[in-house]
Amino acid sequence: MKVTGKAHRYGDHVDTDAIIPARYLNTTDPDELASHCMEDIDVDFVRKVQSGDMIVAGRNFGCGSSREHAPLAIKAAGVSCVIAASYARIFYRNALNIGLPIVEQPEAVAAIADGDELEVDFAGGVIRDLTSGAQWRFSALSGPAAELIEAGGLVNLTRKKLASRE
Repeated sequence: MKVTGKAHRYGDHVDTDAIIPARYLNTTDPDELASHCMEDIDVDFVRKVQSGDMIVAGRNFGCGSSREHAPLAIKAAGVSCVIAASYARIFYRNALNIGLPIVEQPEAVAAIADGDELEVDFAGGVIRDLTSGAQWRFSALSGPAAELIEAGGLVNLTRKKLASRE
């Protein structure tokens, strides 16, 4: 699987409250969550992001509360992938569980500029910056993680497995 989109850059320690402010946690509606995604650190994010775009962020992305609303808001906003230097572990797991592809690649994060056009090849483990021509390798998702992403998350994977038993 490959995705292509524009980079939206953020710094280190973007917490789940910045991704989806707590005042919107009274809903699990993906469209409602998406409409408020990143608004406390980038009020224009939902107007700028196009389907397929990517978030590029520094260290410890998704730190803070262990809410699955954060990766759900990102995915529902149309983001195809998050590339970060590192992730809070609970965010990493929640992202996989809802089917949001994530890549950990600090060198790419250091080099990618806001607005660069990117291509991520998940099977091949390559990030290409189509604007600068640079590329970086990462550990391709495999096994259960790849299965979760391909199915669109844990709920879809479970439905698929249960249906195959009938």
